[in-house]
Amino acid sequence: MDFPQEAKKATAFLGSIRSRSAFNIYQKLAKETAIYPSEKALEYLSLGLASEAGEVAGIVSKWLRGDKKQVNVNEMTKELGDVLWFISCLADELGLDFAEIAVYNIKKLTDRQARGVLKGNGDNR
Repeated sequence: MDFPQEAKKATAFLGSIRSRSAFNIYQKLAKETAIYPSEKALEYLSLGLASEAGEVAGIVSKWLRGDKKQVNVNEMTKELGDVLWFISCLADELGLDFAEIAVYNIKKLTDRQARGVLKGNGDNR
């Protein structure tokens, strides 16, 4: 089965030098703004990531509850940016290339899509 056209485009984009550079530049810049105890980096970054993901969930839950007529895109942009920062810094602490993570993830997802197993449970499907 052939990958859908959009998946091919996404894979090609993420494999390009320009997009990979953008991810890696972001990772470098994020690291330059990082202030946390290096001996507790994994703990700090993991908990920070969970906290920021919770902020994203909180925005959606307030909308679902009816407190807001719509999701505030400005608030969501800020919180998603914070999630991105924590992911980038966590990857850096683990010696992982941010661009490689993006490429690996899109390849995994397009492979699942091609095999018709996007829905389901577990990482190994």
